[in-house]
Amino acid sequence: MTKKHRNGEISEFERELSGGTGGGRAVGDVILGIDGGTTSTVCVCVPFLHPHSLHLPDSPPLLARVEAGCSNHNSVGETAARETLEQVMAEALSKSGSDLSAVRAICLSVSGVNHPTDQQRILNWFRDKFPSHVKLYVRNDAAAALASGTMGKLSGCVLIAGTGSIAYGFTDDGREARAAGAGPILGDWGSGYGISAQALTAIIRAHDGRGPQTKLTNSILQTLGLSSADELIGWTYADQSWARIAALVPAVVSCAEAGDEVANNILQDSVKELALSVTAVVQRLGLCGSDGKGSFPLVMVGGVLEGNKGWGIAQEVINCISKDYPGVVPIWPKVEPAIGAALLAWNFLKDSQQE
Repeated sequence: MTKKHRNGEISEFERELSGGTGGGRAVGDVILGIDGGTTSTVCVCVPFLHPHSLHLPDSPPLLARVEAGCSNHNSVGETAARETLEQVMAEALSKSGSDLSAVRAICLSVSGVNHPTDQQRILNWFRDKFPSHVKLYVRNDAAAALASGTMGKLSGCVLIAGTGSIAYGFTDDGREARAAGAGPILGDWGSGYGISAQALTAIIRAHDGRGPQTKLTNSILQTLGLSSADELIGWTYADQSWARIAALVPAVVSCAEAGDEVANNILQDSVKELALSVTAVVQRLGLCGSDGKGSFPLVMVGGVLEGNKGWGIAQEVINCISKDYPGVVPIWPKVEPAIGAALLAWNFLKDSQQE
């Protein structure tokens, strides 16, 4: 698919949104939900339900689902991020048999949206590509992650720990707060990147005598097909993409489960950082009530918090938070964040029509 703008040519994105390949209005009105992450971007197309509907289904019927690469402009640049978002929306409409005229609302929930200027940038990318009746909403990807566990309600806290990490909270009266999520340079230490970067550092320290020997050396070198720690330096700097580094987390977990003290300490540090991010948000928003014992949902999302049955990072994080906030109610979503984004779009649209 041609998706890039070249010398003023109309992109395939614009052709499809104009009905060039979509096949008309056979499926009726639709909503698009986009979960744009550092590792991948997912767009779902779901049927539009009339705002007078009192309740959304637990899992809206899925007309189409499309996945592509990173859409975080801080990671891949603005051009690549825009093109990825264009690609998934165009393909989702095409696969669903729909077109531009059927779209009622879109929620682009994208990592790297950290300031109103980030929101405006993405709105500017797409506002002129859609007619005025289409409602566009841009949020951080944490909003879609939370909504995937609360079925579209922006209330509570979400902890995302994948390639990056962030804790984000929302109150019923519209206040919000975040902790972490500033990228690897500024310290997403509980993230997949943070865990793996510490493991790579530990290997180099063990190799040159500054640190203790660790099972991480043989495990990660074998995973990467390298023969020595010296080769690890070249591998690391040949491609510093965040997701590539973060993919080493399973090796770190395996070493910790095998009794390696260095790997275990890295995971313990990760647990403390992730728990600290959540408690910072809970304190700022008062999600736990005035006595600190009130209940609040904590939606858990991301590869670092999934699996790992032997060394359960997610459970350790919950245990840590529960010491200070016994009312925490962990939620593992039954739908993916892109569905959460679609639910947000529906709720935003309903609220706007009720005003």
